[in-house]
Amino acid sequence: MTNSKDRIQRKLAAIIAADVAGYSRLMSTDKAGTMQTLSAYRRLMDDLIMQHGGRIANTAGDSVLAEFASIFDAVECSVNVQMKLGEAAAGLTEDAALRFRMGVHLGDVIIRGTDLLGDGVNIAARLEGMAEPGGVCISGIVFEQIEGKIDLSFRSLGIQSLKNIARPIEVYAIELNKEDRLPPVSIFSSVKFQQQIRYCRSDDGVRLAYALAGSGPPLVKSANWINHLELDWELPVYRHMLAA
Repeated sequence: MTNSKDRIQRKLAAIIAADVAGYSRLMSTDKAGTMQTLSAYRRLMDDLIMQHGGRIANTAGDSVLAEFASIFDAVECSVNVQMKLGEAAAGLTEDAALRFRMGVHLGDVIIRGTDLLGDGVNIAARLEGMAEPGGVCISGIVFEQIEGKIDLSFRSLGIQSLKNIARPIEVYAIELNKEDRLPPVSIFSSVKFQQQIRYCRSDDGVRLAYALAGSGPPLVKSANWINHLELDWELPVYRHMLAA
């Protein structure tokens, strides 16, 4: 029998992984100034994480790993952090600005002391690496939880194969600029995903409806046991395939 003390502790958590874009370059240019700015930004970030009910699980140099009980709190925190840091960096050149990249994921984590490990953390870290400086990337599972329930707009980055992650992950970038964020729209309402509904008849006279979307060489998805031309785009089981 496994001793309860030796059992690996797991839980579902909302994770933010963040680090500074171009940190090594900034340190080589102005070590003292970069450290001073980083300390000020970290105080601001730590306060916002606490205000949104989060906990800092790990920090090393320019990186931060934080966990939240709510995915909504995690996403709202990441956006607020980036907006506040963007205000703090206003007027600085891109070469001088210190900008964080952030990744947000909802997944299984392993608890070791106060630290977190496992695929949930690894995926958040890979998403952070895909984010633009000053930006936030989220996984498809996060998008499915918050779409239509939070005042944000998103840009699909498609299905991505992430390093050392077995399965491809659907990735979205949060639009942080005010002009991009208002009004919030589902990515599936964009022109890119608009369907053209057409009709045809089979050899035995049955009238059939079909839909066209996208561009390029034809790729046919045939009807299955349960399907719907419009609702399939909203179902998690098909959404990732249709978006890709």
